[in-house]
Amino acid sequence: MKFTEKISNKLNELLVKNYDAEKGYLNAAETVDSPDLKIFFKRRATERSEFAKELRTEILRYGEEPKDSGSFKGIVHRNWTSLKALFSSNDEEAILEEAIRGEEDSLEEYLEVLKDRTLPPSVDTMLFKHKSAIQAAINTAKVKEELVS
Repeated sequence: MKFTEKISNKLNELLVKNYDAEKGYLNAAETVDSPDLKIFFKRRATERSEFAKELRTEILRYGEEPKDSGSFKGIVHRNWTSLKALFSSNDEEAILEEAIRGEEDSLEEYLEVLKDRTLPPSVDTMLFKHKSAIQAAINTAKVKEELVS
């Protein structure tokens, strides 16, 4: 496998994760009643859309083909979030819990890719920026979860 293909495969995995997160956040924004949480989830969806655009650009830069949609696992996670909210006594808390869980999964994937010390500096910088934003989203979601519980 060529070096550029190896990098693109890793970036495509993150790209799919960002598609899933964006859709999940949009779903969450539609589900909650709180205007504050709607704004939070919409901002996260926009952020993840931007991450996806940046990842697509990098993949194309390496002459590889970016993936066009999310994963089956992401669809299952979004459906689970909807069901959990439906049956939960505190919808917003349950949705925040699922958002945190999804973000922690994303964070782990970013950390795994960032362990590769052969990444070009531009990719490393971009992924570190994404990782930091995801960590900030986790922290904010945890604070919001405390407020609604």
